[in-house]
Amino acid sequence: MSVSQARVTTDRPSRYGKQLAAHMGRKIQADWSEESGRGELVFSAGTATLTAEEGALLLVVEGAEESLPQLEDVVGRHLVRFGTRDELVVEWQRESGVPGTVQRNDAPEEE
Repeated sequence: MSVSQARVTTDRPSRYGKQLAAHMGRKIQADWSEESGRGELVFSAGTATLTAEEGALLLVVEGAEESLPQLEDVVGRHLVRFGTRDELVVEWQRESGVPGTVQRNDAPEEE
């Protein structure tokens, strides 16, 4: 299994973690604990762990090397969409040292 992580700076890490888990939970297994500030998303291709820290939401995806770009994109894209007002940026770094994908809300709106 390969791992990639992103530390997303935000004043509201718990809020975004809870929102991401609730949204993704409509299609996949997803959990969020208010007490621990941690959650997990279970995809067919791997898992994502969400951890609310002081001033940031830590995202960690784990899966086969070829699945990492897709896992990064799905988790990051949804989070960026929720955090449009806060201009969240998700920059992934893989454990191998290779930079992962980047999600930001700089694309023009599509109809």
